[in-house]
Amino acid sequence: MRQKIVLNLDDLHFFSTIIDAGSLTQAAKKMAVPKSKISRRLANLEAELGYQLLIRTTRKQELTESGLLLYRSCKPHLDALSDIENDIHELNTSTKGRLNILLPLEFFSQVISQIITDFAKIYPDIVVHCSHYSSKFPDENYYYDLIFVLHETDLAASSWVGKQLLSFPQSIYAGVSYPIEHIHHPEDIQNEKCITSNNNEKWLFREDNKIQLITVNEKVILSSPKMRLEATAQHLGIAKLPNYLCQSQGHLLNVKRLDLSHYPVALQLTVLYQSRSIAFKTRMFLEYFQSNMGNLNTA
Repeated sequence: MRQKIVLNLDDLHFFSTIIDAGSLTQAAKKMAVPKSKISRRLANLEAELGYQLLIRTTRKQELTESGLLLYRSCKPHLDALSDIENDIHELNTSTKGRLNILLPLEFFSQVISQIITDFAKIYPDIVVHCSHYSSKFPDENYYYDLIFVLHETDLAASSWVGKQLLSFPQSIYAGVSYPIEHIHHPEDIQNEKCITSNNNEKWLFREDNKIQLITVNEKVILSSPKMRLEATAQHLGIAKLPNYLCQSQGHLLNVKRLDLSHYPVALQLTVLYQSRSIAFKTRMFLEYFQSNMGNLNTA
């Protein structure tokens, strides 16, 4: 049984260049290397295969039958690898292509829309595809270049790279006519009707360096932050909401913030990307977002 041969990719590249150039001399000029190196690479390849590939005379070179078979077989693959190399280089140096972004539902929709619109105007060759998720945590789908996550607790260990961007304070809110005089501490909430975003939700409060978990009674479960705000304004119960939402939606006349001994843990905004080596278009968007995300706190 003949031993399996593992060919050197560089040797195949030198061999293909010799054939395309028409001679070792021209191949050496094309590759900007000494002719002796070209000759040595060809000899290495022939020695590895055990067959002569090229017949050389002082006037011309001619492929043997084995050489012709090898050239016809390897040439398309070498060209494809060269195209891939060019594509990868372009991916990491040019501002064009498709950029896939995943965002939390209703997260600063107007401000984010403006950021994306302005970015698209600056980089017209980048196609931005923005999707949203309503679950507490999104799946780490490799389709997306960037995933933005709002979270109160540390994110689970992952192969993705996470970069924390901003912090958003939260408070407990109630409708303007909802009786809150008896609610002074987080534990007082346990007997109230609450509007939550998930089943079996626990609200986290910060007490100095400790975290207090409060189990709440679910009156209604709404994944949409705006719907939770509206339900609060309609006196369905109390809700934990980010302050920016209540301040930006013009609902301050319809809801009031509870003055408690301890306040809820702030929301953290973290962006996830697949590795530290990211495409140029992705890096450009992330830098642009970071330079404009101050608008999120002022919206």
